[in-house]
Amino acid sequence: MRGRFLLFVLFFLPAARASAEWQMKPFIGATFAGSSTYTLDLDGSTAKHPVVGISGTLLGEVLGVEAEVCHARGFFETDGPYSQLVLSSSATTLTGNVVVALPRRLAEYKLRPYFVGGGGLMRARIDDAKSLLPVSSNLASWDMGVGVTGFLSDRFGVSWDVRYFRSVGGNDQGAGLSTGPEQVSFWRANMALAIRY
Repeated sequence: MRGRFLLFVLFFLPAARASAEWQMKPFIGATFAGSSTYTLDLDGSTAKHPVVGISGTLLGEVLGVEAEVCHARGFFETDGPYSQLVLSSSATTLTGNVVVALPRRLAEYKLRPYFVGGGGLMRARIDDAKSLLPVSSNLASWDMGVGVTGFLSDRFGVSWDVRYFRSVGGNDQGAGLSTGPEQVSFWRANMALAIRY
């Protein structure tokens, strides 16, 4: 029995590894159609805000796994009449996702669409002028989206995707920071440089 297991590992595992590829994707993009329950949000999350981030993906013929981090600076800030209330703010996500892509043998060097979904952590931060209602919260979250990647060579390509992020299970701290349990949600669209290893 032990010998059969060793044969399996020697013959099938290397083949599985050979069929998988690593992809690194540094990206830029923007958030839109956001919402939150934070008192000092004042429609800042509904505006478009720039984001930067990076993801790493191990992708097989169809299935893969991805780890991603993304940072949106100024996420709760607005240019409206209350713009002086919030000095700085941000929303940062750290997620682990499952990727389902068009089989590689069908896509080859053409565009390869994919679906992604998973969960992780969202950090919301707001610093206000009077330090009366500061926010520094870590919230559980989930995300899902679709995208497409196309490689221009064996190593380099571009990728576009759209994702929806939503926090879950926020606390109601009762300190006036949030109108009910803390909740944050937003859409994100981005473009990435895809690097394949």
